[in-house]
Amino acid sequence: MAEDNRKVIIVGGGIAGLTAAYYLQKTIQEHKLPIEIQLIESSHRLGGKMQTVIRDGFTIERGPDSFLARKTSIIRLAKEVGMDDKLVPNSTGKSYVLVNEKLHSMPGGSIMGIPTEIGPFLTTGLFSIPGKLRAAADLILPRSESGKDQSLGQFFRRRLGDEVVENLIEPLLSGIYAGDIDQLSLMSTFPQFYEVEQKYRSLIMGMKKTAPAPVQRPENNDRKKGSFLTFKTGLQSFAEAIEAKLDPDTILKGHRVDKIIKSTHGYEVYLNNGETVKADSIIAATPHKVTQSMFSDYPLFDPFKTVPSTSVATVTLAFPKEAIKRDIDGTGFVVSRNGDYSITACTWTHKKWEHSTPEGKALLRCYVGRSGDETIVDLSDDQIIKIVLDDLKKTMDITMDPEFAIVTRWNNSMPQYTVGHKQRLATILDRIKAELPGVFLAGSSYGGVGVPDCIDQGEAAVQSVLDYLKMENNAEEAVHF
Repeated sequence: MAEDNRKVIIVGGGIAGLTAAYYLQKTIQEHKLPIEIQLIESSHRLGGKMQTVIRDGFTIERGPDSFLARKTSIIRLAKEVGMDDKLVPNSTGKSYVLVNEKLHSMPGGSIMGIPTEIGPFLTTGLFSIPGKLRAAADLILPRSESGKDQSLGQFFRRRLGDEVVENLIEPLLSGIYAGDIDQLSLMSTFPQFYEVEQKYRSLIMGMKKTAPAPVQRPENNDRKKGSFLTFKTGLQSFAEAIEAKLDPDTILKGHRVDKIIKSTHGYEVYLNNGETVKADSIIAATPHKVTQSMFSDYPLFDPFKTVPSTSVATVTLAFPKEAIKRDIDGTGFVVSRNGDYSITACTWTHKKWEHSTPEGKALLRCYVGRSGDETIVDLSDDQIIKIVLDDLKKTMDITMDPEFAIVTRWNNSMPQYTVGHKQRLATILDRIKAELPGVFLAGSSYGGVGVPDCIDQGEAAVQSVLDYLKMENNAEEAVHF
């Protein structure tokens, strides 16, 4: 490293760290900045949870399988790395909720479980008459206390009642975070619902007024495409495309950061092989408990010790189509807690993502594990597969064993944004700025768990680094971005 060069170390090679490395390298090259970077990843691969298995013509995601098309930062990055031509939308179809041993169609006009049309809500079998009447109280209830965080469960139970929450909203929302909605923070997970309530008072009326116009079906009867996108070659191929754009000399895999210490001139980064690397700025794109461990000498990170994470597993099953005698006209279902089921959801992947499955085959992806019910994740593959098959056979007639099954465990991998998360994080970030200037955080533990959210955080971290290093330069050396 040239003596007058600044060095930025990015710890963590998931999508947040990859994004930071890509955009920082691009800015350095375009503006000829005197900055060197190094990306350090403890495992022997980059991409984090973006892992894809290509087998017997199937494209199988072990981690996330898609993202919302309206979140454009990932589409922009895909274009940057030459992957935009691999983007494909999902095929739409009926979605269901499994309640009391029966699959109920998702009520038409509901947005994340919130009704916006009266007819489908009145006729659905998901709720009793008293449950429907209780939900209607939303039309007259006052707003929540302004600015106060609360749990998702508290917010929705107050507005719509227990029955609507437990049979519709909870199965939908808790699946995103694999968490307990009575613990998850409203302001950190779905602040848009709070904002709608504050503006319109009634959540139902507010969602109806703010709902996007329905998309008209094409006249040629083509299947309507959904609002999600993925890469037909798998999300792992996206991570690999980003990595291919990086200077390989800046990537260090299979090395763990044990400790980071502030020194007189920047930071000293201690690796598990005994090596010490110096840095002027650091992006910690690591899970919160890893971040706390790396900065264990600094009590400001101690609140991360108590932030919970849940364990989940995905079970993907491949069948010949004829193995499933009782088909479902739809793309999948979520499961209410009010039932004797271990699975929390099932996606008919071959219907939702047609590119994923060879002709004549069926691909089901099921989810197990959630807050308060995580022991199943520790069972053997054979035990988990048997439990999942037993659950599936309650809703469909499956006459054959799967051709193969893939079980993927994500232990303590789903950070829980509990009530007060936003304020706790803001306090930590303020203290980092004051006590450890030049250190920045990015990743699913902090500002959003989805792939686009992590990309946004990676981009923001790059800008923070550039702003910080610019401030540190003297007037003659100042770099203009």
